[in-house]
Amino acid sequence: MSATTTDSPLAIDFCGLHFANPLVLLSGCVGFGEEYTRVEGFSNRDAGAICLKGTTLEPRLGNQPHRVYETPDGMLNSIGLQNPGVGIVVDEILPTLDFSETRFIANVSGSTVEEYEQVTRRFDNSPIDAIEINISCPNVKQGGVAFGNDPQMSARVVEACRRATNKPLITKLSPNQTDIAANAKHCIEAGSDAFSVINTLMGMAIDIESRRPIIGNNQGGLSGPAIKPVALLKVHQVYQVCKAHGIPIIGQGGVNSAEDALEFIIAGATAVGVGTALFYDPLICHKINSGIAAYLGKHKLQSIMQLTGSLRLNEPPKAHCGC
Repeated sequence: MSATTTDSPLAIDFCGLHFANPLVLLSGCVGFGEEYTRVEGFSNRDAGAICLKGTTLEPRLGNQPHRVYETPDGMLNSIGLQNPGVGIVVDEILPTLDFSETRFIANVSGSTVEEYEQVTRRFDNSPIDAIEINISCPNVKQGGVAFGNDPQMSARVVEACRRATNKPLITKLSPNQTDIAANAKHCIEAGSDAFSVINTLMGMAIDIESRRPIIGNNQGGLSGPAIKPVALLKVHQVYQVCKAHGIPIIGQGGVNSAEDALEFIIAGATAVGVGTALFYDPLICHKINSGIAAYLGKHKLQSIMQLTGSLRLNEPPKAHCGC
């Protein structure tokens, strides 16, 4: 099924899918697509695509509270992948979504390679438009090491999911690794069609009276404006690997304005994820799209896609003899 859109300067092509605009509502921020529908003025049409909540093979209750904590310029969260399981999502939730309004992307999580493959296969036989793989999950067979922090392990997950579907596969890369570009290269070779860059940074907050971590799981993922400089650099680094292959990137991490979104696109992103900003302004996507359109008009650009990867790096200082 496809979203009905009209061509405009904001429209993009993403893995052969037509997005009405470059904004993607990020997984975990809008539930299963219904989270903001009761907010007056909110429209799914303001997003080019919506990533559904992380989904596992079996239902999960998630982590103990506290699960969310506001930090200066950001938010810590450790939800623990609470979800009803892929069977309920495919059979009961997907039929309630309006695929004529926007694109919908499933988010797959697992604790083993086999679980990733099974969940992906279940989504393959559904109307979902694309599948995002969250490889930041801990691998229970390897003592809890996150799949996404090891390029070989990341590639194994992508290979397994590739076997299970012909739908576009988007690999969500973690910044908590040594060489994100090398990981991206392995994932491309394993069959990834696109990337989400970046997942949250790991962080902690402490209650000084009890001397205990505020997050019930001790640590959580940091999102919001505080991580934007890191995310921009990672998008730029991954783009250097992707551009030769025509692999698109969803750039994300601290986007709360048109200027933020444009920075990510110039750095190499084709689409831009919006997440934490939705919690304090559910209508922010319309404002961001309006700002991007104004920028394109000001610079006489016909399409937002003309900006992708247009970053002009500063030249290093020229060496001289010191005479």
